Amino acid sequence: MITEHQVVIQSPVSSQEGVFETIAELAVQNGIATDTNPVVAGLKQRESQSTTGFQEGFAIPHTKSEAITQPAIIVVRTETKIEWDAFDGQPAFFFISLLIPEAEAGTTHLQALSALSGALMDEKVRQALLRAQSTKEIAALIHKVIKGDGE
Repeated sequence: MITEHQVVIQSPVSSQEGVFETIAELAVQNGIATDTNPVVAGLKQRESQSTTGFQEGFAIPHTKSEAITQPAIIVVRTETKIEWDAFDGQPAFFFISLLIPEAEAGTTHLQALSALSGALMDEKVRQALLRAQSTKEIAALIHKVIKGDGE
């Protein structure tokens, strides 16, 4: 669901819209989605229902769309913190986005979202992600979390 090519660190974007656009662009570049517009629209719509902001700078924006061709995770770590209406009231800068094809919206979506949110409640996992210095390291950590062999 994730490779190092689906991770951006030190992204200069400074708004929610910019994060969503970066996620969608990476999805298209990596063959995960056919069009950026429905991905951005889906992420915005989901965020309008309730925040995907988690805690300590993390957020899990997610969407399902017919433009998404395979389940995937995109990670964007920004240089600056962005207001995200997170549960702890803190701005976010580490975005782990879950993109799911419409046809797989039930099980795949819920299992991956559950694995991600559960892992982010673990201080060790959050710290490992924050310490990660490369796209490869972040991708490997997320892969372990999704597969259920997290730290």
